[in-house]
Formats: sequence, C-alpha cells, structure tokens
Amino acid sequence: MKNLYKLISAIFLLVLVSCSEEKIGESEFGTVTGKVVSSETFEPMENVKILSSPTSSTVFTDAEGKFTVSNVKVGEYSFQAQKEGFVAKFEATTVTANNSSEIVFELSKSTANNKPPTVPVLATPADNSSNQPVNVELTWTVTDPDNDGMTYTVNLRNDKNSEIAVFSDLKDKKLALANLLYGAKYYWQVSVSDGINSAVLSTISAFSTVAFPATRHLFVKNINGNNVIFTADDAGKQYQLTSSEKNYWRPRRNNQAQKIAFIGTSGSQNDIYTMNFDGTDIKKVTSSVPIAGFNADYLGYSWNASGSEFIYPNFDKLYRVKSDGSGLTKIFQTPNGKFISECDWSADGSKIALKVNDINGYNVEIYVINPSGVVVTPVLAGEPGAVSGLNFSVSGLKLVYTKDVSGFESSNYRQLDSKIFEYSFLLGNSYQLATEKIAGTNDFDVRYSPNEAELIFMNTSNDGISVKSIVKCGIGVANSRTALFTGTSMPDWE
Repeated sequence: MKNLYKLISAIFLLVLVSCSEEKIGESEFGTVTGKVVSSETFEPMENVKILSSPTSSTVFTDAEGKFTVSNVKVGEYSFQAQKEGFVAKFEATTVTANNSSEIVFELSKSTANNKPPTVPVLATPADNSSNQPVNVELTWTVTDPDNDGMTYTVNLRNDKNSEIAVFSDLKDKKLALANLLYGAKYYWQVSVSDGINSAVLSTISAFSTVAFPATRHLFVKNINGNNVIFTADDAGKQYQLTSSEKNYWRPRRNNQAQKIAFIGTSGSQNDIYTMNFDGTDIKKVTSSVPIAGFNADYLGYSWNASGSEFIYPNFDKLYRVKSDGSGLTKIFQTPNGKFISECDWSADGSKIALKVNDINGYNVEIYVINPSGVVVTPVLAGEPGAVSGLNFSVSGLKLVYTKDVSGFESSNYRQLDSKIFEYSFLLGNSYQLATEKIAGTNDFDVRYSPNEAELIFMNTSNDGISVKSIVKCGIGVANSRTALFTGTSMPDWE
C-alpha cells in the first residue's frame, strides 16, 4: 500500500511538471510588425527584405510597405531593412511574451553608384535677348541618369537695384515671372538637386525687358480701399504705377524733371513723394512739415516748371521745398486763419494761385499771390458752396477751377452742381465754360490739356457713390465731351 502511494505521487508530479513546462514555452514568443517608407516621399516601399539579429524569420514587405514577423523568441533584437539601391537601415526593438512590437523604417537612396543630374541648359528667353515682356516665362532642360526626382532653384537679379529674388523648391522646369521692371537687364541661374548628390549649377543667362511705353495720362483708381496711381498712353492702354497695398493719390507729371509727384500716407501724416515715369525709385520729399488741410481728398500742391521746387499747404500756411526735401521755407500765411487747400504755380513762376476755405471747406476765397507772399489778384471771395481745382494756363493769363453753383453746404461736403469756370487776368473776371455737363452730375479736378484747346476733368453723379470717370472736352466746342477712363479720378495730362 505504501509503494502504491509513492507511485501515484510520482505520476502526479510528472504530469504537473509537464503542464508547467508547456505554459512556460507558450509565453517565450512575441510578434514584430512594421512598415517601410521612403525617407524622401514617405510613400510605402514594397519587397523590402526584413531580417534580424539574433536571427529570426526573414520576411518581405507587401504593397503597403507592411511586414509581420511571427513567433519571435522574447529578447533584444536589431531588425534590418534591405533593398537594392537604398542604404540598409537598422532599428532596435524588444520582443516581449505574447505582445506585438512595432518598427518603422525610413530608407534613403544609396549614393554609392548614384550619378548627379546634368548641367541645366537655360532655354528661354535666349541669352542676351532684348525687348522681352515684363511678364515672361523662364524655361530650362536637364536630365538625371538615375531618374531621380529633381527640384530646382532659380536666382534672379537685375541692373536697376540690388535685389536678388530666389525661387526655391520648384518641381517643373519652368518659372512664370510677372511685373518685371521695364527697361531692365535681368540675370538668372538655375541649380538642380536630386536629393542625393550636390546641387548642379547652370551658367548665367541674361535678357532685357522692353522699355516703358510713352504715356501722357495720369489718374487714380480705388483698389481695396487704397488710391492707386495709373498711367495710360494715347490709345488708352493702362499701366499700374504704384502698389495696391499703398495709399497714393493726386499725381502730377513734370516732363522736365522726368518725374511724377504724388501725395502718400506716411504713418499718421500725408507727404509729397516723387517717382520715375515707370513707378520706380519712389522718394519722399516732405518730412517735418507734412501736407495738410481740412480734407486730404481735396488737397493740392504744385511744383515749378523745372521740377526743382514744390509749394504745398499745411493748414493756414504755404511752404516751399526743394524736390530733394531740402530748403523748407514758409512763404505765406492766411491773414484770417483760413486753411489753404489747393495751390498752383504759373509756368513763369510769377504767380501762385491759392484756394482757401474754413474748417468745413466752405466760405471759399481764391486769390493770387506773388513769390514774396503778397496778394496781387482776388479771383473769388466768400461765395457759398464748394470750390476745387486750380490750374494756370501755360501763359499764366487764365486760371481754371470748378464751383458748385447750387451753393449747397453739408457736413459730408456733398456737391450738387459743380461746373467749370475760367478766370481771365486780361479781362479781370470769371465766366462759366460750356462743357455740356449732364444734369445731376458734378465736374471736378479740372485741368488744361497740353495744347490748352481741351479740358480734362473728373465727372460723377452728385449722389457721391456712383462710378467716377475722366472726361475731356474742347473749350467752346459743341458735342466734344468724351469719356476717357471709367472708374478713375484725379486726372493729369501733360
């Protein structure tokens, strides 16, 4: 009986040990999963060989770049991803019992036998070509012996300024350029990279843009709340001169100075600026004493015939300043404290016409002073309603302006029936010019044409919100009223 008991105990222990060993064996293995992607594009990579150290099963990635290694004995492993043409990558992982470990490989192309792209050949515009448009497309050719993906960088500079434009990470072998400078010589160079080898540089190519066209008209358009200056040729083709992001208005062209002057917002004040006929080389003239008055939209300034000096108002004072901003001098102050809103300087420099008004723009006076600041000729005195626009004839014997004959006055400076008048210094009186103005509209900002046989001015409905247009008409010529530019204001014609 005692021996039977020992035998049963031995069998029980054998079975217990056998069951325990089976459970321990089941818990000695885990699973490794992962994915292989390109280090450049992060796209999945197929048929990548996955092996490990210590050695386990060898597998390959599927179309989604994924792989699974099953029944990996627990422990520390270094897994490797291999594919021809790519640098092998190692990733360490720990395999734990009955768990799945995940690995991600990013494979880079091998540079051992990879060749760089060819030298880019600059195709268009042809080297040293001229009269290219200011909107032009650059193109080039290049190949890669290994069919690697290529990216391009274009460097562009010109002989007008020191700016260097860099266009990087381009995917196509072309680059569209817009709003280049007129009459400039451009130099450009392309570099190409395959992401493996050093970038390859092209030679430098050059081209010249067409000269700025001959234009005579200047005007302003409102774009996104800003006044923007445009110019136009005699055929009506328009060219934008100033940025849509800037507020610039009241352009005046001076052919002797070869410059355009204008008013611009500078911080909290308004100043006079100049620029070239093509809109380049913008320079501020005024600084310590800005141009100022009762309403910025109705401010006017003038410069002498040679373009060497400006006169401009600052509330009740009139200043003279040189075109380079030096030599600031006060030459006149109104005796009654009225604001000077507009001024014009005769071509011979002997007369300065002033329009002065109260703080609301009314109770207007127009008179002429000499360069010493002495009033020599009264033109208009204390009439009700709004008055604007002063322009001498080239002889200085006539002065044109506009006046609201309705005499209407309001807080928003609305005008109901503004018409064009001319003052004759020989006759000593003013008279209305027949311009066939449409009822319910206003004529503003009048100026003589270059030959003084016509007038140019802005016309719009008296509702104050309708479209503005620039119009011309012959002086004393019936049925000669012609619309030139729609959606525009503040004309100049030189």
